[in-house]
Amino acid sequence: MRVAEEHHIVMLPFMAQGHLIPFLALANQITQRFPFKITIATTPLNVRYLRTAASNHSPQIHFSELPLNGVDHALPPETENTEALPLNLIVNLFHASASLHAPFRALIRDITATDGAPPLCIISDVFMGWANEVARSSATVNVAFTTGGAYGTAAYMSMWQNLPHRSAAADGSFSLPGFPNSLPFHVSQLHRFLRDADGSDPWSRFFQPQIAHSLTSFGWLCATAAEMEPLGLDVFSNYTKRPIWCIGPLLPQGLLDRKPSRVIRKHAGREPGISPERCLAWLDSHPEYSVVYVSFGSQNTVSQSQMMALASGLEDSGRPFIWAIRPPAGFNSRAEFKPEWLPDGFEERTQGLVVRSWAPQLEILCHRSTGAFVSHCGWNSVVESLSQGVPIIGWPLAAEQGYNAKMLVGEMGVCVEMTRGVESQISREDVKRVIEVVMDGGSKAVEMRKKAVEVGELIRAALTEEGRRKGSSLKALDDFVEALLSLK
Repeated sequence: MRVAEEHHIVMLPFMAQGHLIPFLALANQITQRFPFKITIATTPLNVRYLRTAASNHSPQIHFSELPLNGVDHALPPETENTEALPLNLIVNLFHASASLHAPFRALIRDITATDGAPPLCIISDVFMGWANEVARSSATVNVAFTTGGAYGTAAYMSMWQNLPHRSAAADGSFSLPGFPNSLPFHVSQLHRFLRDADGSDPWSRFFQPQIAHSLTSFGWLCATAAEMEPLGLDVFSNYTKRPIWCIGPLLPQGLLDRKPSRVIRKHAGREPGISPERCLAWLDSHPEYSVVYVSFGSQNTVSQSQMMALASGLEDSGRPFIWAIRPPAGFNSRAEFKPEWLPDGFEERTQGLVVRSWAPQLEILCHRSTGAFVSHCGWNSVVESLSQGVPIIGWPLAAEQGYNAKMLVGEMGVCVEMTRGVESQISREDVKRVIEVVMDGGSKAVEMRKKAVEVGELIRAALTEEGRRKGSSLKALDDFVEALLSLK
């Protein structure tokens, strides 16, 4: 496919790390294969973050700042993303994102004037559905990009659009429009903000119109591989009734290499809780598949009582572990971690590394010693783990994580759930029992690891190009560009 260089794509991510980084990865993926100019438009603080994260990015990738005054939306001063934002204020940031409409429209107008033509397309976050209005009035098209998987995204959209849990049975189960009735969902898989939603609440008032707008997009890009999620892709396609290009997972090349390098990527803009080198040296001292890795992502944490139970269960298991830990729910996530949040003497007695702030997750998951990942089941963490054949112990906390966990358990067989949410009761005995299911070398543990390795091979195949043979995700990216060019 011959492509002219003058084409320009404008990207509009939502202001959260789990969205910004996949958008940057998508921009890199496109510019590696096509001579397009790409502009990523977001707020000043997030532009600075992306510039740091993309210190060696392609010269074809540019950044444009969109002004946002968080104080106007009842947010703390200089708040421009979800990082360290209390849970009760995140809905304010969602509503604040709609105020980017006018400056984004002005940006598209300026780009059109400078280039002498409108952008080839806008690629907007599913939460920025209003970008469709900008695209239509600017003689271009909008393509929605979900940074999650097909199954989780379809479930998330259907949940918010239909609020089916309001008609749940006495046992808490309910059918989800768009999904087979043979796959019931449960109210325990929903975050409390969704459980309490009635259509007039602030969350519904944001999500329902933005999802409806996104469903009018020209098509969808999805950060998954078609072979990973056959059911999810079928449901997602039927729900959106638009073309879907599965162009993921969007992983660093280091995760796809057969012999990955020791340090996979720069961890931009964050104070490390431990250096990758020290972490790798610690892992080197442990046998294959012996270490349990625990992390709930950059945005999530568990309650104080759950944290105590998790710590005690880890200790009872006798397994070595790495735990990327944050203050429990209800405390400032950026505050110094207090010893009283863990059992007395826990760190001294156990065979683990308790890492404040972030841990070098990619390097940990790539290491032969890592045997299981206790995860919130955010999509980025899911695909990073499965790309390395590491089975998952699920503890979904928010967003579409409960639906991801449902798929990982029921469709893929690569996960067991430990519990759900921050309100559940869990004991040290529960923690130890679930860890042993995955780590004891029994038939279920062996089968889960086998299936995780198989999914990892599917991911690798989808993103591999050998001669004229392209993996499905690379071919999907070509097909996406061809579809855009056919509109010209």
